[in-house]
Amino acid sequence: MSSCGKPFSMPSASRRRFLKLSAAATLAISGCAHFPEQRKKADLVRPPRAEATRLSEHLYVYQGPINIGIIRDADKALLIDCGDGSVASALPDLGIRTVAQVVFTHHHRDQACGAGQFVSAGAKIGAPAAERESFENPAAYWNNDKNLWRVYASFRPHRLMLTESVRVDEAYADGHRFPFGPANIQVIATPGHTDGAVSYVVEVDGKRIVFCGDCIYDNGQVWDIWSLQKGFAKGGAKIGAYHGFMGDRWTLIESLERIRQFKPSMLIPSHGRIMRQPDEAIGALAKRLEACYENYVAISALRHYFPALFTDYEGRPGQMPIRPGFAPPDCLRHIGTTWILVSKTGAAFTMDAGSNNIVQQIRKMLDAGEIKSVDALWVTHYHHDHTEGIPLFQKTFDCPCITDRRLAEVLTNPTAWRLPCLISEPVRVEKPMEDGQSWQWHEFKMTSYFYPGQTLYHSALLVEGEGLRMFFVGDSHTPSGIDDYCTQNRNFLGRGVGFQYCLSLIKKVRPTHMFNCHVKDAFTFTDEEIRFMRRVLDERERLFGELVPWDHPNFATDESWVRCFPYTQKAKRGSRIQLDLVITNHSAKTYEVQCCARLPEPFGGQPAQWAQASVPEKAEKSLRMEFHVPPAAATGRYVIPLDVVFGPWRLPEFAEAIVDVEE
Repeated sequence: MSSCGKPFSMPSASRRRFLKLSAAATLAISGCAHFPEQRKKADLVRPPRAEATRLSEHLYVYQGPINIGIIRDADKALLIDCGDGSVASALPDLGIRTVAQVVFTHHHRDQACGAGQFVSAGAKIGAPAAERESFENPAAYWNNDKNLWRVYASFRPHRLMLTESVRVDEAYADGHRFPFGPANIQVIATPGHTDGAVSYVVEVDGKRIVFCGDCIYDNGQVWDIWSLQKGFAKGGAKIGAYHGFMGDRWTLIESLERIRQFKPSMLIPSHGRIMRQPDEAIGALAKRLEACYENYVAISALRHYFPALFTDYEGRPGQMPIRPGFAPPDCLRHIGTTWILVSKTGAAFTMDAGSNNIVQQIRKMLDAGEIKSVDALWVTHYHHDHTEGIPLFQKTFDCPCITDRRLAEVLTNPTAWRLPCLISEPVRVEKPMEDGQSWQWHEFKMTSYFYPGQTLYHSALLVEGEGLRMFFVGDSHTPSGIDDYCTQNRNFLGRGVGFQYCLSLIKKVRPTHMFNCHVKDAFTFTDEEIRFMRRVLDERERLFGELVPWDHPNFATDESWVRCFPYTQKAKRGSRIQLDLVITNHSAKTYEVQCCARLPEPFGGQPAQWAQASVPEKAEKSLRMEFHVPPAAATGRYVIPLDVVFGPWRLPEFAEAIVDVEE
């Protein structure tokens, strides 16, 4: 079976073959008869050809978009990962005419998107046994809408799932051994970056070298932080993936310790630099991961929700004491994740509707005369435990929906976004508000604020009246600090953004009461506590900056810094569709960006035109692409990956968009 993939049609639809990988990402080997001819991709600026670094007589590393191991046996080679396939261009210089085998450390697209040309030329494929399904049947992932909407319990497999199937000839479990030419190779399970990741211990020419995937980037560094999002347990307590910020760091450290036990002379990561002192590199990473997590726990809201999981950190210097709560004023009712403000006239101002039960409870309040009317619905953020009941609420009560205009863009068009805990049903927003916009509601003055706390797309509401300054902050705070426990929410580090922005706003607003939708008590923060949290966040920016290779840590915590908009869209046969690649430049300098969509065969079978732009520092910019859906295209789901060049970073298939072709 060829690795040339198929559109991910729904089960009832016919399937068509996806585009064979183009030579823009998989450059052909000149004069090598064993490789099929490849088509050229029209680069705007062709990057310089990467070279293969010789480690020993029979072992090389090709340092392209990812590092690829090359084990040479006369004129044949075994590749460890293949990246975008551009490694093919370096093989003739090494006297290699045939790739006999390709083995993979893990299933992410940047590791394997160039596999097609090698499979077509007869190469055998080896992959981790735990990830075989991800290689051979990625359609199962993409066709399941549970992987797109309301994602909460697990972020694995990740959205860097392949978009094309790759046949697996051999599936490797921990401890598997096999030879290739002069080399002996052992597979060791090294989960952490993905659940089924493996590393390869290569013994050749008197050397022992480990190809470790994305377990580590360099001395004390990892490629990204968002891939560590996973639930964990301690004793009888446990939390799910949504709350599991850096939750797989223990597993990653254990994997690195397993690697260290083999006493390799070198570590070769997928992304990063060759490490010639593995003990030092691994030890430095373990210390940095722990320092980063201790900093995180210091002001984490998780200490309020799950205290049993964080007893190891109690009493350590630098941990902020948990604030005591106090009773809310009589004008408020709390039901589930909903706060209801009741005026003296009996009118109700409802904040969030996390389930249909809230509609039933409000009906009971109306029937009992506890409230006289329902005047408005305010939405704090898009998560399903705050929005699931809104469709029924809006059918039941004739009142406007009000929220910050940025959040309104997500609520009204949810399928254009790829965010955790997002419902796919659109919410009607009659009154999108500007930051700081105020209005009068009965005896209360209401002010809407943009509040990029728990998620970037979040609002806060200040309610003033009767001597009270009540600040409704959604899920962004608890008495123990800040709610930033899911990296996929886009929590930015830095002064003037994220929680730094929110904390400065709290100091400006000076609320008498603060309210979280999940916490029944009111609470506040003192000026000193706000200063303390800001200092912790300043230190976090520094610590995480040391942990990752990017020039700002937000690139490693914000997996959506490159995203497609709309993320999903429906299209008719014969229609023309538009797609934007949106780049968030977290850096303090301008970067040049290029991008190109890899179109499926039914859409023309050629890469789309490259787009390019300069993205200023601390800014966001969109690159527009347009293409036709041919009249003959089969109905079904198509996943379109995009190559990205961001300054010096070549990022093959780093983003994707979904097009559902309908009759």
